Amino acid sequence: MIREKELHPVAGIPVLFVLVPVTLGAIALLVRAIQLLQPVPVVVACALLVLLLGLSFAGFFVVNPNEAKVLQLFGHYSGSAREPGLRWANPFFTKKKVSLRVVSFESAKLKVNDLDGNPVEIAAIVVWKVVDSAEAVFAVDQYADYVRVQSEAALRNLATRYPYDAHDEEKTSLRGATAFVAEQLQKEVEDRVKAAGVQILEARISHLAYAPEIAQAMLQRQQAAAIIAARTRIVEGAVSMVEMALERLLQNGTVHLDEERKAAMVSNLLVVLCGDRSAHPVINAGTLY
Repeated sequence: MIREKELHPVAGIPVLFVLVPVTLGAIALLVRAIQLLQPVPVVVACALLVLLLGLSFAGFFVVNPNEAKVLQLFGHYSGSAREPGLRWANPFFTKKKVSLRVVSFESAKLKVNDLDGNPVEIAAIVVWKVVDSAEAVFAVDQYADYVRVQSEAALRNLATRYPYDAHDEEKTSLRGATAFVAEQLQKEVEDRVKAAGVQILEARISHLAYAPEIAQAMLQRQQAAAIIAARTRIVEGAVSMVEMALERLLQNGTVHLDEERKAAMVSNLLVVLCGDRSAHPVINAGTLY
């Protein structure tokens, strides 16, 4: 695999100040040789000198900030120039520009099945940049398209490993563990595009929803699951409160209840604590029994 090696071409301004007057002098010498009807070898030599100096101007190139120029000589990788400014190198070098700027894009909305088999729509935002210009040019064809395709493939794979939603706090879901899912997505995308000399700076989900054909049904299922989960917590709390009330009454000796009265008290307390409406108690003005 070809790795980047930094090349330091000659600064272009000094070369330009030398090359321009020398080229003008060579042109003047050629014109003078033709005017004086010098022998053909002399004229040809002057013409070749002018041609060679003119060809030297092809060695100038500009490197912009956050940009690299990949230099090749007849198919052989010679190095990458990263220093910004006007530079001069071998005129026969081919120079390919590679942007080192940070790039971001949003993937298309993909329809995939989550861990539970439910079709969901998901999209992600990926932020990346090139860190190795040689790998970006020689390892893959069109590295920008490669990053986009591999990001969508990683997003599809990630969506199939987790359910859309989970009421169990210990279970990871796409909707409930956004930070963890984003971390896993970034890691998977980075593993896929590492060969292209690209670094993933950030990857996060930008759109997540059930597919339209099951959205209404899944909303009802989600609401039902939420109600069951809430009721479970309410019952657990109510039973704990009833146990605490009976224990305190027994410890303090406030009132002595037989098993039948305990059962009636438990029933009344559970109705009050677990009901979804405010209780309307009936005050007993007589005896306890």
